[in-house]
Amino acid sequence: MTEPVIDIQGVWKSYRFFQLRDVGLRLEAGQILGFVGPNGAGKTTTMAMLLGLVRPTAGTGAVLGRPIGDPASYLPRVGALIETPAFYPALTGAENLRMFATVGRTDPARIPALLDLVGLAERGDDRYRSYSLGMKQRLGIAAALLGDPELLILDEPANGLDPQGVREMRTLVGRLAEAGRTVLVSSHDLSELEQICDWLVLIDTGRSIYQGPAREFLDDVGGQLAVVPQCEGDVARLRVVLAEAGCDVSPDGDDGRLVVRTNGDDDRDLAATVNRRAFDAGIVLVELTPVRSSLEDRYLSLVEGASR
Repeated sequence: MTEPVIDIQGVWKSYRFFQLRDVGLRLEAGQILGFVGPNGAGKTTTMAMLLGLVRPTAGTGAVLGRPIGDPASYLPRVGALIETPAFYPALTGAENLRMFATVGRTDPARIPALLDLVGLAERGDDRYRSYSLGMKQRLGIAAALLGDPELLILDEPANGLDPQGVREMRTLVGRLAEAGRTVLVSSHDLSELEQICDWLVLIDTGRSIYQGPAREFLDDVGGQLAVVPQCEGDVARLRVVLAEAGCDVSPDGDDGRLVVRTNGDDDRDLAATVNRRAFDAGIVLVELTPVRSSLEDRYLSLVEGASR
C-alpha cells in the first residue's frame, strides 16, 4: 500500500482564546484535499503545523513519510501559499520569481514554464504593482512551485477574487493535480471546492466534523429524486401510485415537481422503481433527476448536529 502524503491524528493546539481539538488529516498521493471551514475555524493553524510554523500541543503524524515534529526533513518537498503572497512591488513577476529561486536555491530555468502554467506568460515582465489580485495569487502559486514540490498547500487561494478569478483558480488547481502533484487547498467558500476535490475535511470551531471522499459526502443523502409528469393532471395520481410503492412523496413548488424519497434505495434503484410504477399507471415522466444537497447544505447540517 502506498504511504499517504499526509497522515496526522489527534492533533491539538491550545491558545489563550482558541483551541484546535483532535484534528486528523489523511491525504493520498495525487489527490486534491479540500479543507473547509469558516474563518477562524482553525484551517490556517493546521496548515501552519504541517509547515513547521506552529508546534502542536499534542498529536502525532507524518508528512511525506517524515515525522511532523521534524519539518526540516520534508519541507524541501513541499510548496505553500499561506495567506497573502509577499513580493517586491517594483520588480516584475519574473524578477520576483528569480529572487525567490536564488534564496531557495532552486533552478530559475523553470520560471518561464511556471509563468505559463499559472497563466502569466504574457505578464511576466510587468511590475508586480500592476497585477490584479488574481494575478498576484497566481504568481504566489508559481513561487510555491519553484522547488517542484510533491505536496502543495494553498491557504484560501481564491479569497477575494471575482467569479472569473475563482473559476481560473479552480482550473489551475485541477491542472496541478493532473500533473501528479498532491494538493491541499483550504477555503471558507464551500461551493468553490465542490467541483474539484477528491477528499474533504470539514472543520468548525477547532474540531473536525467530517473526513472522507467528497462524492460520498455529497451522496450521503441519496435516495431522493425530482419527478415531473408530462401532464399536470397526473401529479395527484402519481403521488398515490408512488406512495403505494412505499415512497415518501412531497411537492416541490407549484410546477408539478415532486420530491421522492425512500429509506435505503440508492438513486438508480429509486429511479427504476419510480419509472416502472409510472409506466404501469400510464403516466409519462418528463423529468427524473437525482437530488443532491450542495456542499454548503451538508456542511451546515453537520455543524448544527455537532452543536446539539
